[in-house]
Amino acid sequence: MSAAVDLTSYAAIDLGASSGRVMVGRVGPGRLELTEAHRFRNRPVRTPDGLRWDVLALYAGVLDGLRAAGPVASVGVDSWAVDHGLLDADGALLGNPVHYRDARTEGVPEKVWATLPAGELYAATGLQYAPFNTLYQLVAARGTAQFAAARRLLLIPDLLTYWLTGEQGTELTNASTTQLIDPRTRDWSHLVADRLGIDLGLFAPLRRPGDPAGLLRPEVLEETGLAGPVPVTAVGSHDTASAVAAVPAADERFAYICTGTWSLAGLELTAPVLSEESRAANFTNELGLDGTVRYLRNIMGLWLLQECLREWGDPGLGGLLTEAARVPGLRSVVDAGDAAFLAPGRMPKRIAEACRASGQPVPESPAEVTRCILDSLALAHRRAVADAQRLAGHPVDVVHVVGGGTRNALLCQLTADACGLPVVAGPTEAAALGNVLVQARAHGLVGDLAGMRRLVSRTQSLTRYEPAGDTARWRAAEARLAHR
Repeated sequence: MSAAVDLTSYAAIDLGASSGRVMVGRVGPGRLELTEAHRFRNRPVRTPDGLRWDVLALYAGVLDGLRAAGPVASVGVDSWAVDHGLLDADGALLGNPVHYRDARTEGVPEKVWATLPAGELYAATGLQYAPFNTLYQLVAARGTAQFAAARRLLLIPDLLTYWLTGEQGTELTNASTTQLIDPRTRDWSHLVADRLGIDLGLFAPLRRPGDPAGLLRPEVLEETGLAGPVPVTAVGSHDTASAVAAVPAADERFAYICTGTWSLAGLELTAPVLSEESRAANFTNELGLDGTVRYLRNIMGLWLLQECLREWGDPGLGGLLTEAARVPGLRSVVDAGDAAFLAPGRMPKRIAEACRASGQPVPESPAEVTRCILDSLALAHRRAVADAQRLAGHPVDVVHVVGGGTRNALLCQLTADACGLPVVAGPTEAAALGNVLVQARAHGLVGDLAGMRRLVSRTQSLTRYEPAGDTARWRAAEARLAHR
């Protein structure tokens, strides 16, 4: 009983692209426990104006989760990146935030590059090209009545933190995905903002993981039944930053793949890689804890399978994966980083069309399509891990897979086979654990980043996958894609 008394509880609000959750982490000497208090759907809505996030439903889910969490010493919020809410002069939200898969940024990057060439933009910010980067969203919003009325821009976790506390800030790890941060100074890039006419005054002051972010408002305490004061602590509010903080690595010679709707595959470095070769390979330099850089490539991820499952009427995944394991491997592969797969809808047909166009056998059954997707993801993981090592001059001995993909044993084994490296899978709820650990560290309960990782390694369930087979088959599939 005394050990339980020694544990301190923290609420991690962890919002993903398809669901949100409020997790309760309990931390004490040599102890780290995580339980789910509440999970809720994150269902975007297509309106006449385009694809939007239902941020009010998300906030309601957050409040329900805090009510279910019970007494906590602190609260932290993390979510996906780049998207944001615009507030008027009174601090009121000017409409539901635009979804990054909305089409409004089509053709916008080319307009930006006409003023600030892509090479110069990368040299200044180190951010990979993605059509939905916040920078392109801001340029797309120019000329709209909503943007003209905006006096503040808050990224999604900062918006929810503002509603919880009444205080505004911009957390750094998420700010680094806007394409307006210089990864060397870890501050705003005035060069980029000035060249593109972006008012940095739209952004609230920068916060760093561990900084105080206010106290829960009295109305929130009443709504949730919590007894105040309850502080909110800034965490790595980009969920990937929190997830990487919870990678159970023993030393610096590791690669990571944060799996879920997206696969984020790369390295943790002490300095950005801003070479032209890095830009051409579409690697990004996002900021992590304690001066680290998340040097990674965005890969389409399990979105491909999620969309297929939706088209197929949500069949049982377990049985489908068993059938997919029996399908001959590497029969057909697609480029899992291709923007052609970004939009929702018709995913099985679009995968089939891509295979047909490249002269490969066309997968027909759900099992064949699933195997094509998993082989393609493993191949993309292989390319990202190999390219990151080469571009950064940073060799690795192991690949850590964290996030939802850890539940997919076939994907983990295929990734080990493709990379020719052991894969350590786990923890599944890495973002929530990283969120909790930053809060606990801010309150003096855990030590440095290495100490946080040792605690994860000792307390969480991990599975090791050894590579099998010859990587020559994967090299051949890679060559097939390169010449499609």
